[in-house]
Amino acid sequence: MTADTPDAFELMLAMRRFNVESDRFVERFAVEHGLHRTDLNAVVVILDAFTAGRPLTPGELGSELNLSPPATTALINRLEQVGHVERRRSTTDRRKVEVVLREQAIRLAGQFFAPLGRHLTSAIEEFSPQERQVIGRFLAGSTEATVTARREATS
Repeated sequence: MTADTPDAFELMLAMRRFNVESDRFVERFAVEHGLHRTDLNAVVVILDAFTAGRPLTPGELGSELNLSPPATTALINRLEQVGHVERRRSTTDRRKVEVVLREQAIRLAGQFFAPLGRHLTSAIEEFSPQERQVIGRFLAGSTEATVTARREATS
């Protein structure tokens, strides 16, 4: 290790600090809007499915969040009650129900998270395209390592 190059342990500590600060930021949003952390995770899963152009059923949402069917129903009910999501019949299979984010949830999250996006963008833009490629590989590898460790812990 050189003076400018962090070793694996130092990078893991930096990731942990970032994760804690990120959680603290998200928790503030949750508290201000009367949401649980799982509610916020659900909104992200629903938003990601929407962005990918993929409909999301309640069962798929529960599976993504590792929730039982009753817990998934309670989660969707909470998000519906505050106006963040709605259940809709599938346009391709009327037997299916899909969970969809409402415009107000997208607008509210956008307003709250815009400053974070602006500051993160500024920090990212300090790196060259080549450095961003390395960062991208690092983040993808770190995410995959975390998924693998989670799966090992649950088996």
